[in-house]
Amino acid sequence: MNPLNSSSAEEKAVASSPPAAPSNFLRDIIAEDVKSGKHGGRVQTRFPPEPNGYLHIGHAKAICLDFGLADEFGGHTNLRFDDTNPEKEDIEYVESIKNDVNWLGFRWDGLYYASDYFGQLYEWAIKLIKDGNAYVDDSSAEEIRKNRGTLTEPGKDSPYRNRSVEENLNLFERMRAGEFPDGSRVLRAKIDMSSPNLNMRDPVMYRILHARHHRTGDKWPIYPMYDFAHGQSDSLEKVTHSMCSLEFADHQPLYNWFIAQLGIFPSRQIEFDRLSLTYTMMSKRKLRRLVEEGRVTGWHDPRMPTLSGMRRRGYTPEAIRNFVTAAGVSRTNGIVELAMLEHFVREDLNKRALRVMAVLKPLKIIIDNYPENQVEEMDAVNNPEDASAGTRKVPFSRVLYIEQDDFREDPPKGYFRLSPGREVRLRYGYFITAKSLVKNEKGELIEVHCTYDPATRGGNSPDGRKVKSTIHWVSAAHAVDAVVRNYETLFSKENPDDVAPGQDFTANLNPNSLEVIADAKLEPSLASAAVANRYQFERLGYFCVDPDSKPGKPVFNRTVALKDTWAKVERKHKG
Repeated sequence: MNPLNSSSAEEKAVASSPPAAPSNFLRDIIAEDVKSGKHGGRVQTRFPPEPNGYLHIGHAKAICLDFGLADEFGGHTNLRFDDTNPEKEDIEYVESIKNDVNWLGFRWDGLYYASDYFGQLYEWAIKLIKDGNAYVDDSSAEEIRKNRGTLTEPGKDSPYRNRSVEENLNLFERMRAGEFPDGSRVLRAKIDMSSPNLNMRDPVMYRILHARHHRTGDKWPIYPMYDFAHGQSDSLEKVTHSMCSLEFADHQPLYNWFIAQLGIFPSRQIEFDRLSLTYTMMSKRKLRRLVEEGRVTGWHDPRMPTLSGMRRRGYTPEAIRNFVTAAGVSRTNGIVELAMLEHFVREDLNKRALRVMAVLKPLKIIIDNYPENQVEEMDAVNNPEDASAGTRKVPFSRVLYIEQDDFREDPPKGYFRLSPGREVRLRYGYFITAKSLVKNEKGELIEVHCTYDPATRGGNSPDGRKVKSTIHWVSAAHAVDAVVRNYETLFSKENPDDVAPGQDFTANLNPNSLEVIADAKLEPSLASAAVANRYQFERLGYFCVDPDSKPGKPVFNRTVALKDTWAKVERKHKG
């Protein structure tokens, strides 16, 4: 449950104390229960994902609340996999979820599976049958849906609702023995077909499913429904505060009904708002479709909102935790600007990322009056936000690369970077002035010839003259060739589900969500950069080393650009 103990600098940063959390109703409820001595002042929570996909940023909110609030009150948190749907679940997802929870900085006190409780759940189902509170229904799924009624019309009793206890027991035991085909019968709770809450209209507890389970194999031909398994699993683990998202609010009466009828530990369900982001899809079903249709490279694609995708892109766990805290908790669903999340990513990377120089779209610069074979080492600051990060040496030579955008043959008004006759400062280097151009037979610019002022080493002029622009560069002779992937939002609309009739969310996929730059030039310190290391490419943004990197040919993913629109919005709001 506690943040990970680790010797690495990153994990130590993750384990550091988060910013002071604003008051929220979940914390207030737990504080009141502890104060009153309810459950002996004990706090037990759980994070209960279904292992049918990879966790996304929306799950991060639940993880931080379940683990964080328990930790705050000296309690405990279990990680429990609600694995009641074997057709969609897999051990791959189990392992990915474990990795994501650990990466966010948490450890669980107990590791459980709903499948651990299949035997007990079956016995409790038998009890409900014997008490006259459950029955076997031979109706088809379509008939059950049709007879359920609507919000304005009551449901109709199943013709099998008044079967005897003996007949129900016999049929349920035969369901358990595997005698019947899939879909031929279900076990339903016997509650109230006229209840205004549709979840209370004799909900299905068990269905027949001859499917192999990733843990129990072929042992069970019947599987409990989520609503029957969830609350009882909470009760078995003596969970005091079962926090879940608002879509389960209408399920709370059923949650409580099962506990009351079985006379077991009274876990309490509390609902809070889901985390939704602009330009982001949070449906695991739809995310799975993107993966299966090859619209992304997999669950780990850096454009995906999965935690594994964000980790690969270079997001830090501390940034995500701080974002979740700032987003707050409420009883009303809303949507949060993606720019707010990116703000917290920048804020964290600004403190930890080493500064380096990289040229993504290179233009060759030749300094004609610089000695041809001379190489100097310039002192460069690794991180101005962290004095302990020290400095490094960057080679400087006669031939350099600068960004194509940092030169204009015919500069527009307000353009202060390099242009014919204009002097600019090279970061950590010298003042240079563009003198002449070289173009190819197509008229495309391929070289800019310049002169430099030897007296301006380090970027300062002894005569006090000023220049209006500083640009970054890489020595051509020492440059490391790299592939750089620039990412934009995966969807072009704030709400990916906002589509025209006849379309679905894939119509809003952003065709420009990925730009691959195959010939980027990097300073030599990045030649052996380790996978997952994060850097600020000066003036360009934050980047992370991708696992696709090969010796001598690193691959970098852009985590986020330097521009911070959210910070501007915040300043304007406060002003």
